[in-house]
Order: sequence, then structure tokens, then C-alpha cells
Amino acid sequence: MKTFSAVITEEDGGYVSLCTELDIASQGDSIEEAIANLKEAVEGFFETASPEEIRQRLKKPSLFTHIEIACA
Repeated sequence: MKTFSAVITEEDGGYVSLCTELDIASQGDSIEEAIANLKEAVEGFFETASPEEIRQRLKKPSLFTHIEIACA
């Protein structure tokens, strides 16, 4: 079992999910559906991609934080 990052954003009444380490995206009507669809897309990638494609696409894990910006 391997853990990947997932970024979820609300868009047009639904949700977009992105696995940042592989640049694979999916979507869903709910957060749960977007995550489930992303998991299915990532699993499908690993089932069909060659070892070379996996090495080329796989990036280091993403780190997330918040920053404060002074707005005028």
C-alpha cells in the first residue's frame, strides 16, 4: 500500500481531485466521489503504465502549508 497526496477543489458545483505526485486528476459531485474517482484513476494508471512511465511521472510527495498575505 502506498500513500499519495490528493488536493480537492470545488469547481462548477462539483469537486476536482488531483494527485500531485502523478499529475492525475478526476472529479465528482461530492468530495467523497471525487476522492473515490481519483483513487480509481491512480489505481488504473498503476495497472496499465510501464515501469518507465511510472518513474517519469512520479514526483516527490507534495508538502502543503498556508501562507499569510497582506491584501490592500
